[in-house]
Amino acid sequence: MPVQHKLDGIYSPVLTPFKADLSPDLDAFIFHCGWLLDSGVGLAVFGTNSEANSLSVAERRMLLDALLEAGLPAVRMMPGTGCCSLSDTVELTRHATLAGVGGVLMLPPFYYKGVSEDGLFRHYAEVIERVADDRLRIYLYHIPPVAQVPITFGLIERLLKAYPSAIAGIKDSSGDWGNTEGMLREFQPVGFDVFAGSELFLLRTLRGGGAGCITATGNVNPAPMVALFKSWRDADADRQQAALDVTRAAFQKFPLIAAMKAAVAEYGGMPSLGTVRPPLVGLEPHDKQALLASLTTLRLRMPGFERLHDALAGSHVGHT
Repeated sequence: MPVQHKLDGIYSPVLTPFKADLSPDLDAFIFHCGWLLDSGVGLAVFGTNSEANSLSVAERRMLLDALLEAGLPAVRMMPGTGCCSLSDTVELTRHATLAGVGGVLMLPPFYYKGVSEDGLFRHYAEVIERVADDRLRIYLYHIPPVAQVPITFGLIERLLKAYPSAIAGIKDSSGDWGNTEGMLREFQPVGFDVFAGSELFLLRTLRGGGAGCITATGNVNPAPMVALFKSWRDADADRQQAALDVTRAAFQKFPLIAAMKAAVAEYGGMPSLGTVRPPLVGLEPHDKQALLASLTTLRLRMPGFERLHDALAGSHVGHT
């Protein structure tokens, strides 16, 4: 069986930049991913905050291929591959696994509500059997506030029993610390990695033996998160966590995707980075002004991100 790189630390669902015609901006995407890697953050591309469910299968494949062709390390990637369609999920999962990614982050099929545990088990089993690759490592994506299809403890137990090498862990975006704590208690001892779905729970997750967090605002505030991951046993860990909480709160006052895109547009000197795909809409001017004012007060910095404008004006962008 191939040796697997253990995934831990901070991962971010990378924002997908769009051009004026709403097509993906490959160069800006590559730059942002390279900047995150340089900041110590892994790439959970095609997550919720990547607007993944507004991207086609072909677009997701193209974007992943662009990162690989730019020389970014596949082992530091955890692309989202879960779709409502079984065949789409299989195609994206096979493509990512063949590319050598560290793992895939997989939503349950979420259109039909109230589906049974048996139905969800069959879905994941079909994906694993059809991909049929010993390198496959699935991180389940539990986000009931959005998907409304939960990943239950019973389902995790069944999947681990049937496919212990393929089922690697979970991102818990329930927003319920009791649920995350229960997953850590029940499944972390058997090697099942638990990632919190927000940095708000990062310190508690690490103290409980978890792997880290996969968080939207890793796009804009990566360095302090990475610092806490590396120093969570230190005396000032609670102070670091409190600072993360304040910055997160500044973004959560607004629609999160639009707010983060407004921030990267400002810090990168490229207004086009604020573009979102319908049905989402960008921040209203007064909301953008309020957000940026609060980030100035908090002294949020994105060191090196200002090079985006110059990099895209050149002939090549990639990982530096």
